[in-house]
Amino acid sequence: MDCSRARALVRRFCAGEEDWVDSRTIYVGHKEPPPGAEAYIPQRYPDNRIVSSKYTFWNFIPKNLFEQFRRIANFYFLIIFLVQLIIDTPTSPVTSGLPLFFVITVTAIKQGYEDWLRHKADNAMNQCPVHFIQHGKLVRKQSRKLRVGDIVMVKENETFPCDLIFLSSNRGDGTCHVTTASLDGESSHKTHYAIQDTKGFHTEEDIDALHATIECEQPQPDLYKFVGRINVYSNLSDPVVRPLGSENLLLRGATLKNTERIFGVAIYTGMETKMALNYQSKSQKRSAVEKSMNVFLVVYLCILISKALVNTVLKYVWQSEPFRDEPWYNQKTESERQRNLVEYIFTDKTGTLTENNMAFKECCIEGHVYVPHVICNGQVLPDSSGIDMIDSSPGVSSREREELFFRALCLCHTVQVKDEDHVDGPRKSPDSGKSCIYISSSPDEVALVEGVQRLGFTYLRLKDSYMEILNRNGDIERFELLEVLSFDSVRRRMSVIVRSTAGEIYLFCKGADSSIFPRVIEGKVDQIRSRVERNAVEGLRTLCVAYKRLIPEEYEGVCGLLQAAKVALQDREKKLAEAYEQIEKDLILLGATAVEDRLQEKAADTIEALQKAGIKVWVLTGDKMETAAATCYACRLFRRGTQLLELTTKRIEEQSLHDVLFELSKTVLRCSGSLTRDHFSGLSTDMHDYGLIIDGAALSLIMKPREDGSSANYRELFLDICRNCSAVLCCRMAPLQKAQIVKLIKFSKEHPITLAIGDGANDVSMILEAHVGIGVIGKEGRQAARNSDYAIPKFKHLKKMLLVHGHFYYIRISELVQYFFYKNVCFIFPQFLYQFFCGFSQQTLYDTAYLTLYNISFTSLPILLYSLMEQHVGVDVLKRDPSLYRDIAKNALLRWRVFIYWTFLGVFDALVFFFGAYFMFENTTVTSNGQIMTTNSHMMFGNWTFGTLVFTVMVFTVTLKLALDTHYWTWINHFVIWGSLLFYVVFSLLWGGIIWPFLSYQRMYYVFIHMLSCGPAWLGILLLITVSLLPDILKKVLCRQLWPTATERTQNTHCPDSSPELAPAASLQSPGALGPRPTAALRDAPTRKVPCVLWRSEEYAVLLPTRASPVTVTVPAFCRDAPT
Repeated sequence: MDCSRARALVRRFCAGEEDWVDSRTIYVGHKEPPPGAEAYIPQRYPDNRIVSSKYTFWNFIPKNLFEQFRRIANFYFLIIFLVQLIIDTPTSPVTSGLPLFFVITVTAIKQGYEDWLRHKADNAMNQCPVHFIQHGKLVRKQSRKLRVGDIVMVKENETFPCDLIFLSSNRGDGTCHVTTASLDGESSHKTHYAIQDTKGFHTEEDIDALHATIECEQPQPDLYKFVGRINVYSNLSDPVVRPLGSENLLLRGATLKNTERIFGVAIYTGMETKMALNYQSKSQKRSAVEKSMNVFLVVYLCILISKALVNTVLKYVWQSEPFRDEPWYNQKTESERQRNLVEYIFTDKTGTLTENNMAFKECCIEGHVYVPHVICNGQVLPDSSGIDMIDSSPGVSSREREELFFRALCLCHTVQVKDEDHVDGPRKSPDSGKSCIYISSSPDEVALVEGVQRLGFTYLRLKDSYMEILNRNGDIERFELLEVLSFDSVRRRMSVIVRSTAGEIYLFCKGADSSIFPRVIEGKVDQIRSRVERNAVEGLRTLCVAYKRLIPEEYEGVCGLLQAAKVALQDREKKLAEAYEQIEKDLILLGATAVEDRLQEKAADTIEALQKAGIKVWVLTGDKMETAAATCYACRLFRRGTQLLELTTKRIEEQSLHDVLFELSKTVLRCSGSLTRDHFSGLSTDMHDYGLIIDGAALSLIMKPREDGSSANYRELFLDICRNCSAVLCCRMAPLQKAQIVKLIKFSKEHPITLAIGDGANDVSMILEAHVGIGVIGKEGRQAARNSDYAIPKFKHLKKMLLVHGHFYYIRISELVQYFFYKNVCFIFPQFLYQFFCGFSQQTLYDTAYLTLYNISFTSLPILLYSLMEQHVGVDVLKRDPSLYRDIAKNALLRWRVFIYWTFLGVFDALVFFFGAYFMFENTTVTSNGQIMTTNSHMMFGNWTFGTLVFTVMVFTVTLKLALDTHYWTWINHFVIWGSLLFYVVFSLLWGGIIWPFLSYQRMYYVFIHMLSCGPAWLGILLLITVSLLPDILKKVLCRQLWPTATERTQNTHCPDSSPELAPAASLQSPGALGPRPTAALRDAPTRKVPCVLWRSEEYAVLLPTRASPVTVTVPAFCRDAPT
């Protein structure tokens, strides 16, 4: 079999290769082309069935068992169970087999139930009814039966069942609106366009009469790119060929909005749809704690095997010599029967960091600042005018520019208007008294149109290529829309060319300041630039607005230039970009706008706390770069002193990828030797703080295999750059690319622990790929929450989840793992030593009841309660000081050094138990009745007395060791710890004080009672416990005094009686603390009411826009910081 093609396809899908490698031909409606047109070659494509489940009925048991026994802990106990089952051992196989069977069964039931839910969801999706055209009539069938080439009808609010080429809609202009929240997380409406030659087909008969073929690329995961063409056959000899792009493609998972119905032809179905190609299959996740525990289990398994080998060999060596003494007791009668350690956080932007709710804040025209409906303390002042200015009143010429600016905002956009009562709630125009709803693919545009509406100009509608606006005087103005120069991420601007009723032709342009300012030849650039920079620093999304007038001759030249570029089939995008560049120049600057995408509550504080904790935060979003960068500034991911480095398509077009990467590498690594860079967070302690911005196309080039078949060099170079940046922003990311970024970091040489958080279906892939996946329950549905490990309502809860609960969990689980190994080393090692004194006879040191109940009853509850309730520091301390998280970073408490210490401590304690008790029995004499008694302690001598003494010291020592490690004491702790010791004593008294009729042996009868009746035994027990605990106590005291961690310093200084939650708030200077509230200025002002304008500076004056002389008023402190 030739594997080269398979490898090429894998590279293409996984590495993001976007070249048109192959194509497919689709016959619309399964109709053959006319004779002589082209050869009819029917092709086989997959059906429309979606499969997200992991198991089937037949492979569940073997596949699930294989998955579970890949866990070393399960495999370890399986080996122990098989050994106990095959070989005659003192303990029953039930002791290890029953818990293993319980764990395996419960886990299988849980995983089976989860997969059954996935099967149920798949069946609901695959059996969803779909309408398609057959013989000129609408036929209904299940979604899974759809085939490539079927013509499908989709109604409003329905989800597209597969990837469709848009043929026609009920709208006369051949457009439709869709939302792609489940694909890219954007809930805004996007406009798609039908094919020019088919948009007039509105009935089933018209569509069924269509004779066409589609040639397009093979399925690719890129949501934003599609290349194809359609051949429409008619009575003419040659078919009409039309290009197809992403604006003609309706993706599976998107929802039809504000359009009654559409017709489309299926081109990608089932697992070949772009949504399915971006789906990341669910895999087993392994935590850092489990990985560490697995390694430790392997070590202990090797130790156990070596012990068994040593004892076996020595046993046969002993038995090979016939004159060896018998063991020192009667062998015949006594031998009958795994959140935490996150280093990287990958977060979505829209809906996760932000509320996905744009709000118009202000605009600056000719240097004058306008704030719609002045707000004080969150309330709109009743007597404030619609427009409030914060400086001198504009003159006559400025008034003209002001109205031109407002007209530009009303005209330069792609907003659609829907006049209905309810969609997501009506928005009533205050001026027209008319209920209108604005929809657009960009929420910024909606915010701008709504904002300028509050400033007196209302956009009404686009009808028959005429845009209507309602001006401040209540008159309707009509402008003919001549051309739209669409926005793109390279130009970072858009323009429209309109003609007024007076015959004047205008070009209105809006875009990023870096895109507009170089093309401006007139206007107050310095004042507007200053305002834009100020708003950008505060995290507002800014746009600049400019215009120029075109004479008819200029317009004719523009039309010819655009038409030549639009009809080009080769390099169309390049030719359009060149045409736009020639048209959008020599502009006159009007002003700038500021729009706020409100951050979620405490999102900025959460990111700041996570960075202080040493966690790197990356933002992965499908939004354009400028939008995402503004949000990153607002949420403090980027700081004022952050130097931004761009690894974008625009820069790669100017330079090669190799040159850009090496230039960025030299920039960030140049100072790495001289700067003191934080080991965990990567934040520089000097002034050089770097932030990286990369887009999806650049990432595809980095991940794309090179000609020599390797992409490792570029990936490693990219990773080196990222490691030296304090924050990384990845924009224009497809869902699968988000998962690729997570996977790239996850499998880098440091193998860091990753966390992904998002709110939409487009985030599911990265949530499943990361070690820890968190879903935010938001506006984009619950797909992310259903596929996550944890679900939270707001991003702010991530702070407490990681810095508090994650911290506690790691402290508890690390102590549980190490303590589990420690107490079992204490338990097993004396048994190993005992074999050297019993002739390697496999005789147990402890009674069978003690062997069974040691891990089940005597030592289980204290560590269980510790792992549920321990708090080594208070919750408020962890929230107030995020840097304490660094004490547990890099799996600090489960490293080899800590593991060796616990193991050494267990071996030391085992030696103390065994040889301490052994020396108590060293000198023995035989009494007159034949019993053996120690001469130094006068205790009755016997192997069960010896084993009981060792076991008693061991139970008390391991329990008190846990008590020494406990910082958070409650009555439950006291009850469980001291109750466990009391339970052991009571059980031993009853077990040895009663002759149990159901036992065939009574070897423990009176042993424990007789041991406690001897005073030296009490002294020996206390002495051995003290000696066992002494090294750990000394180590704790010395380390806390000489090398204390940040957590230990906090424990030493923290006073439990203080109220940490209230202390910071009390220490802040509230407005009242500065003196009486300065409201006298307002009371002493003239009788007309003076509005308090929300502002961010310390002091400024409000000048009322009235004809009378302005009154200067100092803004009160309580108004400055009022919420909007």
